[in-house]
Amino acid sequence: MTAVGHPARNGAEGPVRPPTRVPFPVVDEVSRHCLQEAEPETVHIEIHLPGPLDHARLRSAFTEALRRHPRALIREAPGSWYRLRYEWELAEEPDQEVVTFPPPDRNALKHARDRALSTAPPLTAAPPVRLEVVDGDSATRGTVLFLTMSHTAIDGPACLRILATAAELYGGRDNSPTAPPVRTPGAPEAERVETPSTWAPPARVAPGSPDSSPGNGLLVTELSVPRRPKGSLYTVNDQLMVTTALMLAHWNREHGARRRPLRITMPVDDRSRDMDMPIGNGTRLVEVTFAPEELDEREMGALLRRTALRTQALKSAERPQLGHGAALLTAPVVPVSWRAAVTRGLRRAAAPWTSTTLLSNIGRIPYALDFGETAGRATAVWFSAPARMPRGLTVTTASTAGRLHVALRWSRSLLSHGDGAHLRDLFEHYLHATQEKGP
Repeated sequence: MTAVGHPARNGAEGPVRPPTRVPFPVVDEVSRHCLQEAEPETVHIEIHLPGPLDHARLRSAFTEALRRHPRALIREAPGSWYRLRYEWELAEEPDQEVVTFPPPDRNALKHARDRALSTAPPLTAAPPVRLEVVDGDSATRGTVLFLTMSHTAIDGPACLRILATAAELYGGRDNSPTAPPVRTPGAPEAERVETPSTWAPPARVAPGSPDSSPGNGLLVTELSVPRRPKGSLYTVNDQLMVTTALMLAHWNREHGARRRPLRITMPVDDRSRDMDMPIGNGTRLVEVTFAPEELDEREMGALLRRTALRTQALKSAERPQLGHGAALLTAPVVPVSWRAAVTRGLRRAAAPWTSTTLLSNIGRIPYALDFGETAGRATAVWFSAPARMPRGLTVTTASTAGRLHVALRWSRSLLSHGDGAHLRDLFEHYLHATQEKGP
């Protein structure tokens, strides 16, 4: 998705012109068709800073950052039922107050997390993003920023880019992205491995003890970034992929689920991270499949190598963001309201073939997120992705200051907080196993 320039300003300088409109890309349209009030499509980013922030200064910096990334200042344009497309309308200024400061509360952190999962910013007001600032008490003096965005309009990495711009404007320090890590070259063609068949319906996450309340639950934890031998073929992302697969295989065994292939959706993001980064939904989705017999902790070295070969092949393959079928489904040949009904029907029909879970590894945060002398640099950054059924569980990871920040998010119709805690313990166990037994 390419960035779009600011619409011409109106007023005394010339005649009033309507805002620029941009058709919904494929990803945005499919997401818009399938919105549910019970489980909003929100992405949550949680940034911990060691010191306090000046409220007025932060509000000014974040608003200016939105202006410098004008594709963020969008709202859904009104239209008739027979229109062929949804369209974004580019605004010049925010339609609403974007930065808020909840009153002090002993459970302010929990309440902010709950809001991030349960209430999406409206698509009809620009921008579809909100920033909540939770101030620490007199003892901790820290600050937590909660960025919540509608995933129909924008993804986590794009919103983090906007926050990095705000940090630079606020603190006056360079927040340019660091260079991406150098990857080990892929294996020779002779070493390519077979991928298990993708025709069979994949395993589902076995139900635990679901809560009676609707919506999503969330658990965040901090772990050590797993070690790997220098020059190894596999990456930390591959270790996380194996960890997630083994965690779910263990969970399903404990709950008596039938053995089936595990299929894990993995977002791939090839965008630059500088000021020219396209704002919107810029990742493409690929799926990594594991046969049940492959998921053996005793063969960890071979499992890591096979996973590395598969993920390298998937990342290098040319593919539309949601595949060729989604592009056909969103072709503007009939009214968009008709396509919405077809899309929702196909989503329900395809539920048994939906991947088991989603692992979104943001990787090392490329920005310092330095807010100056008083507030300081980010010490922790958590992301979480939507976890509606039929997947019902997502795993999102990022690393900051040498630590791995893991968020498990689940549908309450599938799992409870206690189930989430058990999955966290399994994740930690198998992550440790990837470095102890890997080659």
